[in-house]
Amino acid sequence: MTAATTAPSHSRRRVRLGVRIGLAALAVGAFSAFGTPAHARGPDGIADVAEKVIDAVVNISTSQTVDAKGGGSNTMPQLPPGSPFEEFFDDFFKNRRGPGGGSKGGDNNPPRKTNSLGSGFIIDASGVVVTNNHVIADADEIHVILNDGTKIKAELVGVDKKTDLAVLKIKPPKPLVAVKFGDSDKLRLGDWVIAIGNPFSLGGTVTAGIVSAKNRDISSGPYDSYIQTDASINRGNSGGPLFNLDGDVIGVNTLIISPSGGSIGIGFAVPSKTVVGVVDQLRQFGELRRGWLGVRIQSVTDEIAESLNIKPARGALVAGVDDKGPAKPAGIEPGDVVVKFDGKDVKDPKDLSRVVADTAVGKEVDVVIIRKGQEETKKVTLGRLQDPEKVQAAVKTDEPAPEKPVTQKALGLDLATLNKDLRTRYKIKDSVKGVVVTSVDANSDAAEKRLSAGDVIVEVAQEAVSSGADIQKRVDQLKKDGKKSVLLLVSNADGELRFVALSVQ
Repeated sequence: MTAATTAPSHSRRRVRLGVRIGLAALAVGAFSAFGTPAHARGPDGIADVAEKVIDAVVNISTSQTVDAKGGGSNTMPQLPPGSPFEEFFDDFFKNRRGPGGGSKGGDNNPPRKTNSLGSGFIIDASGVVVTNNHVIADADEIHVILNDGTKIKAELVGVDKKTDLAVLKIKPPKPLVAVKFGDSDKLRLGDWVIAIGNPFSLGGTVTAGIVSAKNRDISSGPYDSYIQTDASINRGNSGGPLFNLDGDVIGVNTLIISPSGGSIGIGFAVPSKTVVGVVDQLRQFGELRRGWLGVRIQSVTDEIAESLNIKPARGALVAGVDDKGPAKPAGIEPGDVVVKFDGKDVKDPKDLSRVVADTAVGKEVDVVIIRKGQEETKKVTLGRLQDPEKVQAAVKTDEPAPEKPVTQKALGLDLATLNKDLRTRYKIKDSVKGVVVTSVDANSDAAEKRLSAGDVIVEVAQEAVSSGADIQKRVDQLKKDGKKSVLLLVSNADGELRFVALSVQ
């Protein structure tokens, strides 16, 4: 076969699972040559589960109007990356378009419609359907296709981009079969799971595998906590359900990691614990209303933990507190380490982000912090996280100062007391107080930790500083006390804070 002579790319790729109509047979042919899935005998109940739930699994068909420079039949199909047909179609369409790759008829082709297919499942017999946001994103029309082939126009109820979930509503001509959610927290590694969906637009397809891992963070979003499975899922499986052997939905198949774009046994599903909360809010409000603590957080490294007398390193370090956020009146301060929120342990910043987002707006919760080595409990009434989040970029300037300031060296840094000229040079806000960094030794620990000219050191070892001499005095004392590192509270020009631990050796 031609496909056998084409080697796939070996770079790791994160693949969303939507698939274009008309490429199913081509895509299956492309991927079949790259490996045969391992055959394993599963439990006897898989067929019974599939028979019970198959009618609740649907195909999601979308259409979208797009500009077509090539237009109509001169448009190159979207092939899976690494497909052996890629080179063939590339040459074919270049020849049809003529020199330069343009169409012979010019660029006056009208917009055209493209169609996509994904998967979904019915959670309410009245016609409520769950799928992935990326399956229906930017669609002009959405249709739900039932297992018996009935096609029904769908209304979009709401989406949540951060968890990649969407809820649709249809008006069915007859009663529907619905499935219910199970408890993803009860899953164990090695438990059998069943994926049903619409891979490569083939229609209802059942595959089985096991839970390979839980709480996977693959940096695809702020609330990553995926179920990883080796059940075969491919393009077109997006939005389809992942079942346990009781026939309950314990996840929504969302993406895969693959060098070729096809399944290699590394698939990810949003756990039902997350899905249930998102779906309930989308149905009730048409949007997500997430809890908001009003802090900026960062990881507690071993060096930071040593500086703060925290053993072992854990929790989420508060680097900044929003003046208008709920944490401020509750008494939470920069330098505090959150180790428990509303009774749940916080091992790292991701834990805190997820649990705060999942907590109801307006709820009063206990927040356990470590401050100067001692645990304290603060009561916080959560606010509501607003979208889109405000993003600011620090602006640097090369404008020279009228005169060179008097500097002092410490920790591989050239330090100067803030004055009007330095504020102008680095565009530092008037609200920022401390000692400004004017230069960084390229071979120092400070350079490795990405401190740069224009950063302002606000505190050293949780004590405010106003001059280079203050900093040197603190560092000398820490050396006498036998400390290996010093904790700095650093501000950028806009006043955004972060903690940095530097070696004092």
